[in-house]
Amino acid sequence: MNRIPPVRLPVATNAGVFLASYSASGLASLQFPPARKTARADAVVPRRVRPWHERTTQAVRTLLAGRAVKAWPPLDLSRGTDFQRAVWAALRRIARGETRTYGELARQLNRPDAARAVGRACGANPVPLLIPCHRVLATGGKLGGFSGGLKWKRRLLAAEGATRERAR
Repeated sequence: MNRIPPVRLPVATNAGVFLASYSASGLASLQFPPARKTARADAVVPRRVRPWHERTTQAVRTLLAGRAVKAWPPLDLSRGTDFQRAVWAALRRIARGETRTYGELARQLNRPDAARAVGRACGANPVPLLIPCHRVLATGGKLGGFSGGLKWKRRLLAAEGATRERAR
């Protein structure tokens, strides 16, 4: 595999500019629009990264519109632990417009006492739009936390038509 240095590129949307970081394996992180100025992006884009970035940009814009994504960029989740990657895989199986609680995800992973660990794995999610941790709620349907902030969590759930009372 050709090695490329990490590359950071802006993802322009109507909701602001996200920052995508790519490794040699794919999209390694996605940051929400900064509160102040856009973070510095790299000027040189390796040829290998261009199609990944096009897919990332399209996926982010599609998700913000509440629609289903047809083509995903490759994800580099190598920095996660085995448990985190298991949580992230479970998150990707939550359908658009549906929600789960941290406890439900823990039980789904056969770790019924690990709801807090599931929450920490959600917080460590490097690509929070593409791995939809915004679909996870606290007990009783409370919003809980979100790496992008509760404003973003509300916005994403609303775009998907999700409600806290929606059938799981």
